[in-house]
Amino acid sequence: MSKNLLATLSLIALALMLSACDKSSTAAEAPPLATVRIETITSGPVSISSELSGRIAAPRIAEVRARVAGVVLQRTFREGSDVKQGDVLFRIDPAPFKADLDSAEAALRKAEANAFQAKLQEQRYAQLIEGNAISGQDYDNARASARQTAADVAASKAAVTRAKLNLGYATVTAPIAGRVGRALVTEGALVGQNETTPMALIQQLNPIHADLTQSTRELNDLRRAFRSGHLQQVGQDQAKATLIQDDGSLYPLPGKLLFAEISVDPGTGQIILRSEFPNPDLDLLPGSFVRVRIEQAVDQQGISVPQRAIQRDSAGVAQVMLLDAEEKVVLQPVQLSAVQNDRWIVTEGLKAGDRIVTEGLQHARPGEKVQIDNTPLPLAQATGQ
Repeated sequence: MSKNLLATLSLIALALMLSACDKSSTAAEAPPLATVRIETITSGPVSISSELSGRIAAPRIAEVRARVAGVVLQRTFREGSDVKQGDVLFRIDPAPFKADLDSAEAALRKAEANAFQAKLQEQRYAQLIEGNAISGQDYDNARASARQTAADVAASKAAVTRAKLNLGYATVTAPIAGRVGRALVTEGALVGQNETTPMALIQQLNPIHADLTQSTRELNDLRRAFRSGHLQQVGQDQAKATLIQDDGSLYPLPGKLLFAEISVDPGTGQIILRSEFPNPDLDLLPGSFVRVRIEQAVDQQGISVPQRAIQRDSAGVAQVMLLDAEEKVVLQPVQLSAVQNDRWIVTEGLKAGDRIVTEGLQHARPGEKVQIDNTPLPLAQATGQ
């Protein structure tokens, strides 16, 4: 092979190598565009909820107390069980009260006998006074005696009624239906001596209340929004309540708002809101600390975004990635309200028609162009499940 041919081949090989390096350098300088998914913002009715803290409270609490003095003979309930109104809980020795009732009934019969005799005497004197056989004073005395003995009968009847009540109080019954706690007295205990001794505690647990606190500042902000027409108030009987349990999970049964106090606690500057929840399995116990999401208003032109679309900077400011007309990423600060159905409610920073990045945020960079992925999502992912 001639030297000229070898030189030509060497030049061709060198040119190919340089071309390949140039293409490699161009490829390195122009990396592929990041692929993202977007969501176009729309406005519509959005519920405005307030997440409030509070404690579970029993709607009805009854302290079972001894209403008469005596010795406890028997406890008839099982501690921690459910009782109905009127169920027998304790039996106090009834013997003294039975004796008092017998004595009162005997006194009543005696009073009735005296009244019968006085009545007859009054009737006889009424006939004698017409013939002037007796003096007017004697007739007046007979009439007064008849009235006095009638009053004695009435007093004796009241004593019998009182004795029957005391005898009935010797059988201690449940004043309300609910769950009874531990017994506070045992058999042989002397109760009701100079005071009404507590014997047990009954609490109604289904349904159950959640008493919440809300600051007057939040309440005033809502009222101003109502007056301006930006928000529409939800009727008290229509306000929904969702209970958040201590582990962060949602209580499966929905509740409702019962009422809000009309006075403010001067010590805390807060008002009390009472909500009610079904409690068939007694999962909610009095005294437990809970959080409840109360729906208090509706924004007819509200905006919400998926939770995954929200990022925060080093200062904690919430922001989203917007796409401009050239498909470039722009960081947009937003103000958030509350979370509803895995979506943040946005109060400021976005408008209908904006396009925000919902997936691929880790690859997108502000100021850079991106490629939009329009392939359909799987059904479970599209519905957020």
